[in-house]
Amino acid sequence: MSTTPSPAHDRLARRLGLRDAVAIGLAAMIGAGVFAVWAPAAQAAGSWLLAGLAIAALVAIANAGSTAQLAVRYPEAGGAYRYGRERLGAWPGFLAGWGFVIGKTASCAAMAITAAAYLVPPAWQKPVAVAAVIVLVGVNVLGVTRTARVASVIVSAVLAVLVVVAAAGVAAIAGGGWGAGAIGEQPSVVPPVGAPETASAAIAGAYGVLQAAALIFFAFAGYARIATLGEEVREPTRTIPRAIGVAFAIVLVVYAAVGTAALGALGPDSLASSAAPLVDVVGVAGWLWTEPIVRVAAGVAALGSLLALVAGVGRTSLAMARDGELPRRLATVHPRFGVPHVAEITVGVAVVVLVLVADLRGAIGFSSFGVLLYYLVANASALTQPAGERLVPRWLSWLGAVGCVVLVVTLPLPSILGGVTVFAVGAVIRLIVAAIRRRRGGSPPAAPIPSE
Repeated sequence: MSTTPSPAHDRLARRLGLRDAVAIGLAAMIGAGVFAVWAPAAQAAGSWLLAGLAIAALVAIANAGSTAQLAVRYPEAGGAYRYGRERLGAWPGFLAGWGFVIGKTASCAAMAITAAAYLVPPAWQKPVAVAAVIVLVGVNVLGVTRTARVASVIVSAVLAVLVVVAAAGVAAIAGGGWGAGAIGEQPSVVPPVGAPETASAAIAGAYGVLQAAALIFFAFAGYARIATLGEEVREPTRTIPRAIGVAFAIVLVVYAAVGTAALGALGPDSLASSAAPLVDVVGVAGWLWTEPIVRVAAGVAALGSLLALVAGVGRTSLAMARDGELPRRLATVHPRFGVPHVAEITVGVAVVVLVLVADLRGAIGFSSFGVLLYYLVANASALTQPAGERLVPRWLSWLGAVGCVVLVVTLPLPSILGGVTVFAVGAVIRLIVAAIRRRRGGSPPAAPIPSE
């Protein structure tokens, strides 16, 4: 367990069962990304899109195995931040946590704006995005079981719509595919996160496939939310690995079906230029009556992702605050609801500010960079575990680590530069805080000794 335990009254309550944990993991993964990621991935890989999906899935499987193995050993809040700190030292843990908190806070704002863009006219988007953040932070503050219940409802509705999209894709393919029908004539809403503004030729060769894999990987990454909430899961050594496995298996099947339907129905060129790919899939099939339903489902999926993101960022902030990496006030746990309410409200305030001052949908590529580094730390941490703690073979953790490095270097250059900048800023802030503490006679956040 952690070498820096918090007092018992500051621990989170174990209230999540298997179904709850799976629902939160699914809500984190099946967000707006599944409605938008296919277009930029098709720009990169063209007709080899499904190869990119397969690579992303392989790396994600490896990462999921390492994450589940570590979560059994450290069933606490914080995810890869905690694992990195315990197994590798303070700096790797800090960088994983910093990248997650900063990147996912920006992602929260992007999800709120994306949901509003799908659900309401432009004049109402900012107010509705702010209202969505306030409501969902409120749901999280009222207890993790309420978070799980709302996530279950959202996931059920979105999965039903994705089944319809896959069926429409099959119908379009059977009718000739690749533009056999007329793409819906209604103008697309503002593209969600990652959607291209203009069509471009597919990037040739293996590099393009790897770049597509890096983009699609981002849509898989939510299973870590289960581990981040590890301190609130009942029977964690049994529940967490099962929940990660079940959630990942469901999403893999859904993504494979939807990706195949989108590529087969639209073809690589039309898919790459689409601002709303899944809406266009049902349009090509002639199922025009489903277009509004798909648009609403995309907005609802973004809200589900926002719900899970706020919970995950709050728990990672809690873990970092316990160790003095963030203000210790963020480690406060509500005596009745058993959640890190100060951290979650702080995250909510930050997200509202971001929603009001900027539209981050096209400017958070560094979040993909941060996610890959986060899992690199997780895989490296898993590699240090002795044989008695291993749930997956060591080679799988090596595969996950190497896969993260390969995918991160194939991201678009702006994403890499943005990610490097975010981590550099975090490192400078940590060094400054440590220097101030030393000058005042205190001590910097301690690096725990990795335990065996």
